[in-house]
Amino acid sequence: MGKLLVIAVLMFGFGYALVPVYRAICEVTGINLLTPKDISAKELSNSQIDRSREILVEFDANTQGPWRFRPVQSSMKVHPGEMHQIVYEVVNQQPYQMDAQAIPSYAPQQAGQFFKKMECFCFQQQTLGPKEARQMPVVFFIDPAIPKDVKTITLSYTFFDIGGKTKTAAASGADKS
Repeated sequence: MGKLLVIAVLMFGFGYALVPVYRAICEVTGINLLTPKDISAKELSNSQIDRSREILVEFDANTQGPWRFRPVQSSMKVHPGEMHQIVYEVVNQQPYQMDAQAIPSYAPQQAGQFFKKMECFCFQQQTLGPKEARQMPVVFFIDPAIPKDVKTITLSYTFFDIGGKTKTAAASGADKS
C-alpha cells in the first residue's frame, strides 16, 4: 500500500511539473501559444483593409428633448476595414439632471449590418448633469464585405430624453428667490 501511495504522489508531482516544463520549451522554441509576446502598434497591420475603394460616411444628429447634440465632423472618407473614430457633442440645456439614450439609424438601411461599432455612447444610457456638456466617441469600421455599390453611408443618431430627470436643482433654485 505504501509503494502505491508513493507512485501516486510521484505521478501527481510529474504531471504538476509538466506545465512549467511545457512553458519553458515553448519559450525556447518560439512557439509560445499560451502567452504570446506583446506586439507593438507599428508591427500590427490589418490585411482586411480594402484600399481599392473609399466610402463617404456622413454623420447626422437629431434630438427629442432639451439637448444640443451634434457631430464634431459632418463626414469622412474611409476604407472598408479601417478603424476610425468620430466624436459627438451633447449639452444638457436644463438646470437639472436628465437621462438620455441615443438610437442609431443608417442609410441605406442595408449598410447597418456592415457598420461595426467597437465603442459607442449608444450602448448605454447617458446621465447628464445640469448644463453639462460632454464629448462622446464612436469607434467604428465598415466591414469589407459591404456591397461594392454602396458609396455613401449616413450614420444618424437620435438622442432622446428617457424621463429620469431630477428637478431638485431647479426647485432649490426657485426657493432662494
